[in-house]
Amino acid sequence: MPSSTAASSSPAVRADQAIAGLAPGYFALVMGTGIVSVGLRTAGYDGAALALLVLAAVAAAVLVVLYVLRGLRHPARMRADARNPETAFGYFTVVAAASVLGVGMHDVGLGTASVVLLGIGAALWVVLGYVLPWQVLMTRDGEPILARTNGSWFIWSVASQSLAVGLSGLRPATPAFADLLGVLTVLFWSVGTILYAGIAVLVILRIVHFGITPQQFEPTYWVAMGALAIAVVAGAGIYAMDSVPMVDAARGLIGGTVVIFWCFALWQLPLLAGAGLWRHLIHRVPLRYVPSLWSIVFPLGMFAVASMRLGRVEHLPMVEIVGDVVLVVAVLAWAAVAVGLVLTLVRGLRGARATAG
Repeated sequence: MPSSTAASSSPAVRADQAIAGLAPGYFALVMGTGIVSVGLRTAGYDGAALALLVLAAVAAAVLVVLYVLRGLRHPARMRADARNPETAFGYFTVVAAASVLGVGMHDVGLGTASVVLLGIGAALWVVLGYVLPWQVLMTRDGEPILARTNGSWFIWSVASQSLAVGLSGLRPATPAFADLLGVLTVLFWSVGTILYAGIAVLVILRIVHFGITPQQFEPTYWVAMGALAIAVVAGAGIYAMDSVPMVDAARGLIGGTVVIFWCFALWQLPLLAGAGLWRHLIHRVPLRYVPSLWSIVFPLGMFAVASMRLGRVEHLPMVEIVGDVVLVVAVLAWAAVAVGLVLTLVRGLRGARATAG
C-alpha cells in the first residue's frame, strides 16, 4: 500500500495544489505578451507580433480553464484572495488581458473577436469594480488595510484604461453608436485617471507611514508606471477619434494631459530600476521566476507603445525614438521572464515524473 506521503505528492495532487495556489494576477502574462505584440506591430514587425498574439491567446485560454478549475475545486481560496488587500486587485488583470487581446485581434482584422473580448472585459470591469474594492475595504483581520496597500492596486486603473484603448480603436457603423462609443471611451479614460490619483495617494501614504522593505518591493510596483503609460495610449487614441460631442469636449484636455503623463512615466523608469537594484543587489533578495514578473513586462511594453503612438499623433520624433528603444528592452524582458516560466514548468514536470516513478 502506498504511503500517505507518496500519495500526497502524486502528480494529481501536485497539480491540484498548483491550481489552488494560482496567483490572482496571472493574467498579467497575457497582458505582457499581448502588449509586446502590439508594440512589435506598431514598429512594423508583423510576423513576430502575430506569433506573440497567438501565444497570448493560447495563454489566455489555458488560464481561463485553470481559473475555472480553481473556482470549482478551491472556492474558499478564491474568496480569500478577493478579500485580501494584497491580492484582490490582481483579479483586474482579467479585464486588462481581455482588452489587450481585443486590441491585438482588431489589429489583425478579427473585428468580431475584438468586440466580444472588449464586451467581456467591460462586463467584468463593472462587476469587479464594485465588488472587489468593497470586499477589501470591509476586511477586518487586525492589520490596517493601508499597511497592505501595494502596487497591484494600480491594476484597477489599468483595467479601466485598457477598455478606453480598445474602444478608441473601433469604427462605429452609425452616428448614434459613435456618440455612445465616445461617451464610454472618455468615461473609461476619466475613471482610470481618477483611480490612478487616488491609488497613488494611498500607496505613498503606506510607504510614508509603514515603510517598505526590500522583500515588500515586488514587481507589481512597476504597474504605477504602466498605468500612466496606458493612459497615454488611451488618450492618444481618443485624440485621434472622429468628431463626436463627448470626444470634442475632452480632446483638448486629454491631448495636453497625456504629454504630462508620458513625462511622469519616463521619470519613474530610473526610479523603479534603481529600486530593483536596491532590492536584488544591495539587499540580495533572490531573483527567481514569480508570476508578478509579468508586471514588469507589461509596463515596459505599454510605455514603448505609448511613446510610439504619442510621438506619431503629436508629431514628436524624439518621443517615438524613445519608444523604439524601450520596445527592445520590453522584448528582452519578455524573453527573460518567458524563459523563467518555461524552466519553472519543466522543473515541475520533472518533479512530478520523479514522484510517479
